[in-house]
Amino acid sequence: MFIADAQVHIWGADTPERPWPKIGHSYAHRDTPFGVDDLVAEMDAAGVHRAVIVPPSWEGDRNDLAQEACRRHPGRFGIMGRVALNVAMPEVLANWRAQTGMLGLRFTVRPEHTWLTDGTGEWAFEAAQKHNLPVMISCPGSLQIIDKVAARFPDLKIVIDHLALIRVKDDAAFADLPKLLALAKRPNVAAKASALPAFSTDPYPYRNIHPYLRQVFDAFGPRRMFWGTDLTRLSCTYRQAVTMFTEELPFLSGDDLDWVMGKGLCAWLGWPA
Repeated sequence: MFIADAQVHIWGADTPERPWPKIGHSYAHRDTPFGVDDLVAEMDAAGVHRAVIVPPSWEGDRNDLAQEACRRHPGRFGIMGRVALNVAMPEVLANWRAQTGMLGLRFTVRPEHTWLTDGTGEWAFEAAQKHNLPVMISCPGSLQIIDKVAARFPDLKIVIDHLALIRVKDDAAFADLPKLLALAKRPNVAAKASALPAFSTDPYPYRNIHPYLRQVFDAFGPRRMFWGTDLTRLSCTYRQAVTMFTEELPFLSGDDLDWVMGKGLCAWLGWPA
């Protein structure tokens, strides 16, 4: 089976030139770098063929480490790149995919951010639609706003990261799931089923969240529900993150499983397998 991970992070050492956040490090609670060599070793052991690299949000709009990974491993990695939103630069996006490894854009919405509602980011959505650049967006608590964005830009492909889960555990994490399921009516919206072990207190295979995954699958279908891990946040092994979907979800099999585990992601991003 062809397997493509919809989200992983890599980062370098904590240096003055690229310092880590001073208030905790959210990526797997690791206190060491996690580079492309570490990632390749994990992928090989887990049987993952491809992965989308998302540069960490705390590095701002830097994409250089991800691009170096793509240069070293052509075809194995793609990038949903970061772009600064505070200054409108639509010309930058005109040739975005001409850059090494670039497949599209990734945005992060936090409670303190206003760019999604004050018009600051409107130029990026307009340019992304114009230039056929898919967008991945981490947006817990903002799904109703994303619905309006999807309606205004019907040709903009949007992927909702981590099912827009709230950063708590178990049932409480899925409080906004009805809002996500309502977005399935937008054909330009897909759901990334990633980082899920981080939202459960159950042991592997995290059976208490399986019914929620079935609801997402029923709403979005196999071609708009993408498996992913956010590897460095996992509370299980990388291989278990794979087998949770390939062996533990009875409603996923055959062609549907192939689409969820990688074919759908690559088709959505225009990334030929």
